[in-house]
Amino acid sequence: MLNPIDGSLSGLRNSAARIFQAGVEAADPYYAVKRCLSIAGQDVVIGLDLTDPSLTRTKPWSAVHVFAFGKGACAMAQAVQNSIPFSLWAGPGIAVTNDENVRPIDHFTVLAASHPLPGQSGLEAANLIADRIRQAKQGELVLILVSGGGSALLPLPVAPITLDDKIATTQLLLACGATINEVNCVRKHLSQIKGGGIARLAAPADLHAMILSDVLGDDLSAISSGPTVPDDSTFSDAVSILKTKGIWERVPKPVQAHLILGLQGAIPETPKTGDPIFVNTSHTLVGSNSISVAAIHQAAREQGYETILYSDHLTGEAKDQAEALVLFAKQQMSINHARPVAILAGGETTVTLKGTGKGGRNQEMALAFALAAKHHDLQGCWVFLSGGTDGRDGPTDAAGGLVDNTTLDRLHKAGIDPLARLSDNDAYHALQGSQDLLITGATGTNVADLQILLIAPHKKIKL
Repeated sequence: MLNPIDGSLSGLRNSAARIFQAGVEAADPYYAVKRCLSIAGQDVVIGLDLTDPSLTRTKPWSAVHVFAFGKGACAMAQAVQNSIPFSLWAGPGIAVTNDENVRPIDHFTVLAASHPLPGQSGLEAANLIADRIRQAKQGELVLILVSGGGSALLPLPVAPITLDDKIATTQLLLACGATINEVNCVRKHLSQIKGGGIARLAAPADLHAMILSDVLGDDLSAISSGPTVPDDSTFSDAVSILKTKGIWERVPKPVQAHLILGLQGAIPETPKTGDPIFVNTSHTLVGSNSISVAAIHQAAREQGYETILYSDHLTGEAKDQAEALVLFAKQQMSINHARPVAILAGGETTVTLKGTGKGGRNQEMALAFALAAKHHDLQGCWVFLSGGTDGRDGPTDAAGGLVDNTTLDRLHKAGIDPLARLSDNDAYHALQGSQDLLITGATGTNVADLQILLIAPHKKIKL
């Protein structure tokens, strides 16, 4: 067992980083797929439930079509390449991921696409995949590997909506603080492949999806906008979201026109539960935020911490949740703890953009935590990490932030006003100035965010 308390903040900071890494490794896309896929003679054996190895889907499909998209696409594709002999494939597979995660894989065409906003490269990749899926025949298997980021990486808007229309709509949703479920609801009703669209393209072939969840609660219809499962949201829901968020009048006119046609029943809804196209479809949830939260609990205990779960479904405005966590920590530290404490969470907060700065929800939460800890006089030697498991927080090169008791002092010495930066949504440059950015590089996975607060009560700060 490691001793997490060595009297220094650096020891706590290193400990937090190691615990975070354990959470990332628990969502490794390669092993997530590998443990659910095997061959028995000419049969492909697919595990359907991680908790019950006896539940499988097994069949001697005449050919297997393989498509991967998301931040974990390359690792997931590599697992298939190492599990199913190429002689059983219908042809080379296609993997679409973001620039940071691109790497060559035998028997795959690997394509880079834009994230978090969709781009032309993603549109071309989506058209290529859709064309290939349409070629699948009855008795063949379409194997889809889905990971976080797929919604943006694989845009295929319905005509006459253009890619620019979809980008503008996505930007408006992100800027107004819409949740991932709200963003995806709108995306599904503007897309040819989201919201069950891939299942519609694949019929009458069999389809199986291996899904690495980046959505809290693991709602399959929300992960990468649910391209292989029924979508029970409606055009009415999509319009209501845009109006409730106050952006209906600002979305492009072709988007408004399409959604109105949907409300009127002039164009078909996304496929719903009970649609015959889903008769030959199945899925396996191969990884999730909850699995990573369990992993950071285990890692913290192994390092000698007393662990406390704050939330396994953390949502809401990032800076508000930061203050709530500080108050929770103060309450917990009023109890006499014999050991140092790790307060842990997993989830996905939001940021309502009001300023013009740079950052992401994890950086904003970290900066807000440092300010709230000072305001509420959080005692003890502490560090707080908030990071995205994909290694990228918003449109930045940072995974999030890692702050401590001395963060505000470093900011003030650097001539940086932390409250002003927070108000301007400029957490990136604030944490860059205090050297508190969490930089991990692309991890090749994405199961939302993890938060780690380590407190050594009654310890004096020792740099």
